[in-house]
Amino acid sequence: MTGERAEGGNAGSEAAERSPYHREIRALAAAARAERLRFEPPADGEETERALSYVRGGVAPVTGVYLEAHTGGRNVRFSAAELDSLHRALNDWLTLYARCYGVRIDPDATVRTAAEILLQTHDAREVARLLTDAPPRR
Repeated sequence: MTGERAEGGNAGSEAAERSPYHREIRALAAAARAERLRFEPPADGEETERALSYVRGGVAPVTGVYLEAHTGGRNVRFSAAELDSLHRALNDWLTLYARCYGVRIDPDATVRTAAEILLQTHDAREVARLLTDAPPRR
């Protein structure tokens, strides 16, 4: 997350720099962490369904917050902590998505990259597939 991290300020002024999306970002990050802690591999034949639930419940909302904040003339500036939380949440959801297919990765995708892919493909599942290379091609 090169340029994205530079948008925030120092920790002392963090509260004053919070965006209107602060609570939503915090909730998305907490949900991703909780889901990652309780992950158990899906039963045979349920991989795709579970993976899609992580796309719908995580990848899409995280990417959506970023896009909503940066479109429609809003151009909201996220604090460094908010960007870090979005980054962590996205990568937690991508990790879970890939693990459904037996792929163990530690992604380092930026929310900006995910948003760019979503704008090009209009498909959150394609975002996850491209950023994780899962499911593996046979």
